Amino acid sequence: RLGLERADTAEKALCVIVDLLEKYGQGGNCMESQMAFTYHNSFLIADRKEAWVLETSGKYWAAEKVEGGVRNISNQLSITTKIDREHPELKEYAKSKGWWDGEKEFDFAATYSYVNTARMTTSGGRYCEGYKLLNKHKGSITSEIMMEILRDKESGINMEGGFMTTGSMVSVLPQQPNLPCIHFFTGTPDPAR
Repeated sequence: RLGLERADTAEKALCVIVDLLEKYGQGGNCMESQMAFTYHNSFLIADRKEAWVLETSGKYWAAEKVEGGVRNISNQLSITTKIDREHPELKEYAKSKGWWDGEKEFDFAATYSYVNTARMTTSGGRYCEGYKLLNKHKGSITSEIMMEILRDKESGINMEGGFMTTGSMVSVLPQQPNLPCIHFFTGTPDPAR
């Protein structure tokens, strides 16, 4: 929210978020229940001209500029070796913890998470299923198709149960500055409604 408030481009919003992250860190419970449950965050940041994926682990972060095609995020780190910006101590911290030897190519997701990044696009998780659905419609994604994807329960994108999807957003960002941007938000805790 502060990125949206304080920046007029995706790149500036990225800078706002990482500055706040480095200054204040992150935290807070991600559930309203009494159970303490926290995790690190991923962000899709876009404007009319460019898009970024920002992923965090504590105060450390990596950012990838989206160059084309489709890109998704979902409850796991997905930035691997294409890192366009990073926390200045990202690699040194990983090295000091013994997570990375400093020799092989640095892979953010593999280094900072427990997920096997080689399986991210082949296993049945939300990230994989979202990737498949986006690629199925690559080149012809409309706001209606995006809404269908976000409503999809079979894939796990629209979650039910203890961890329920609380909302979804679809934005149309035309590159022509004379056309308005349009944003659709769900008004209920279940995007299928």
